[in-house]
Amino acid sequence: MDRKDLIKRQIRQLEIRSNKLVNEMFAGQYQSVFKGRGIEFSEVREYQIGDDFRSIDRNVSARYGKPFIKLFSEERELTIIFLIDLSASQHFGGMSKLKSEVAAEVAAVLAFSALKNNDRAGMLSFSDKIEKIIPPKKGKNNILRIINEILDYRPLGTKTSISTALKAINEIWRRRAVVFLISDFQDKDYKKDLAVTAKRHDLICVRISDRREREIPDVGLIEMIDPETQRKVLIDARLEAKSFKEKSCDFDDETETILRRANVDIINLNTEESYIGPLIRFFKNRERKLALE
Repeated sequence: MDRKDLIKRQIRQLEIRSNKLVNEMFAGQYQSVFKGRGIEFSEVREYQIGDDFRSIDRNVSARYGKPFIKLFSEERELTIIFLIDLSASQHFGGMSKLKSEVAAEVAAVLAFSALKNNDRAGMLSFSDKIEKIIPPKKGKNNILRIINEILDYRPLGTKTSISTALKAINEIWRRRAVVFLISDFQDKDYKKDLAVTAKRHDLICVRISDRREREIPDVGLIEMIDPETQRKVLIDARLEAKSFKEKSCDFDDETETILRRANVDIINLNTEESYIGPLIRFFKNRERKLALE
């Protein structure tokens, strides 16, 4: 079976599994935590006993010589945008899954939840440059295209620039959208753009990590390669294992601090565990937060 057939099979399996999860678990939660763009004017009608007098439209009432009130409705339709990190580090993973495969699965569940609620979904993928833009649309075919691009696209860049992606989303989509930034966040100098995007859009950061990025086996001399720069380093794992883990933990803490200071929702995932539990916790936490507002 060639690569193209393998990707098709993978996408089909993802579609079946995602639809099952959406129907059984996520559709109701998605709708409860992602509201429409707000209350918008719908029409006017004659005042009836019991109506709120504060809704009276004075101009229309004066024109027709009797009271009319304004009616409003919630604009339910949303735009969901996936900011997908396609840098070289996304093709890192253990025996179970690559980070890019976890990204595709999470995007699939969220995108099919959006489809069930008649929302539009689009994608902007990035490395250290903008790789691909799929405009927001409704329909299953658009979702399958997004999943295919995550799994099969060959990026032009290898490094990561979250700032580049955030600047692009702010320039391209001026109206408020729900933005899922899916990355391992192996980057820096994006704090300012993260804060701007968080104010303009409903930003949720999905961080995917792998245990092997934090730990190295105590096996003596090993050669390590940075997938984004291709830089090779020969280290003695017996001497460097503790220091390597401490630096990795410090970087994790720093990333978490950056995200929390931007006041964004965070979903932490890893390649060895199911994403279902963290997604459920995200929806429940967000529902509680909305209930307090």
